[in-house]
Amino acid sequence: MTKPKVLISDKMDPNAARIFEERGCDVDVITGETPEELKARIGEYDGLAIRSSTTVTAEILEAATNLKVIGRAGIGVDNVDIPAASAKGVVVMNTPFGNSITTAEHAIAMMMALARQIPDANTRTKAGEWPKSAFMGVEVTGKTLGLIGAGNIGAIVASRALGLRMKVVAYDPFLTPERAIEMGVEKVDLDTLLARADFITLHTPLTDETRNILSRERLERAKPGVRIINCARGGLIDEEALKDMLESGQVAGAALDVFLKEPAKENPLFDAPNFICTPHLGASTTEAQVNVALQVAEQMADYLVNGGVTNALNMPSLSAEEAPKLKPYMALAENLGSLVGQLAHGELPKISIETEGHAAELNQKPIVGAVLAGLMKRYSQSVNMVNAPYMAKERGIEVREIRNEREGTFQTLVRVTVATSQGNRSVAGTLFGNSDPRLVEIFGIGIEADLKGEMLYIVNEDAPGFIGRVGALMGQHDINIGTFHLGRRDSGGEAIILLSVDQKIPQEVIDAACNLDGVKVVRALSF
Repeated sequence: MTKPKVLISDKMDPNAARIFEERGCDVDVITGETPEELKARIGEYDGLAIRSSTTVTAEILEAATNLKVIGRAGIGVDNVDIPAASAKGVVVMNTPFGNSITTAEHAIAMMMALARQIPDANTRTKAGEWPKSAFMGVEVTGKTLGLIGAGNIGAIVASRALGLRMKVVAYDPFLTPERAIEMGVEKVDLDTLLARADFITLHTPLTDETRNILSRERLERAKPGVRIINCARGGLIDEEALKDMLESGQVAGAALDVFLKEPAKENPLFDAPNFICTPHLGASTTEAQVNVALQVAEQMADYLVNGGVTNALNMPSLSAEEAPKLKPYMALAENLGSLVGQLAHGELPKISIETEGHAAELNQKPIVGAVLAGLMKRYSQSVNMVNAPYMAKERGIEVREIRNEREGTFQTLVRVTVATSQGNRSVAGTLFGNSDPRLVEIFGIGIEADLKGEMLYIVNEDAPGFIGRVGALMGQHDINIGTFHLGRRDSGGEAIILLSVDQKIPQEVIDAACNLDGVKVVRALSF
């Protein structure tokens, strides 16, 4: 049997090549090639192990006639064309947890440097000055650290801050009270965090919801003299607003390892007072580089030799025999998870995934993974069916699986229920013709709908003429309605409308819909 052949195209710890060989792969280490050279060579390899220097484009993938897996030693996969890889049937893996400790430690180091103004003091001392009276720092002991994002890295930062005798308050939509107690932090909303925090550190991915989470308006409402650290992602802070706040003194100091545009060779913050920065060094330690190199080698070798899938960004963990049966169920499950994730905001301490009839006879892990991936995709761009369960566990979300082999109203059914502050909320779906996912119930109201593209969700009081008013509103804003789905509890009671439309719904349309008589809830949904 021919051994799988792997190319390591970026500099990695030498032990990565050893792991490939020990686990039954042939490996070549050829770094520094041009895209043209890589394109000419890639056709002979089953696996490609990279870091950030190699860019895997659609053109290179087209030439990769034997490639089965790409492994990125690290978390970021911006240098891989994932849609093109998926179209070619190439699995893309990363190592999302290999640099957690390193990034957390860098955030703490930046906080300490900021508190004592170490970079400026160092520069002026080396310049021949002795500016002792110019630098009056602050202690961190007894201060309040505001943690925005309490996942894996955020939890490590919290533990280090508690060791420094700081108080820690945390804002994270998925952080449960039980997990907060376990971490030793106080769970708060964002406004409370802004009002109380002496230091704020960000540890959340960049999504539509977290972009500019520290906006100008929020920075203005923060505690005067706050100090801000960002070692997570550029784009979480309004950089122009931060510059203004540093100059006014509303923000006493800021330390950034990441920027909206990188490499950040020019940035208005560079001239701001009490500002320190590093060139995206969060993962740059010897230990982290070794860890991610070894992990990616282990994952890729396991896949090439045994078919095991770990930390894949574009493939669920399931066997080739199961895939055809599970594919439509996973599409249904992901849509249901996404639906409750978009509708049930706030704390979600528990989620129940219940299968009934034919669905209960299948492998439940991919179905559960698909639900969790749908639920959490608004909070992480890299979430997938493999890592979603781990992300949920980190946030203390209790996941319950219920399997009912009996048939009910439908031959097959998947139900997703989340616990919220208003009580349990559930949605359910089935397959039509064993292949077509369809929503059949939402929050106790029967409704039949496809969950596709852009949609508008309205809860209203059932009344004559309401449907016409909604249609007229869409027409006034030149929004074409694709399908119109209706459901209600009883005549004159609570009703639901689900509209599928041909474009993203502007905020002004949502606001106008909220002002219609009898409307209780309006949400724009995207699938």
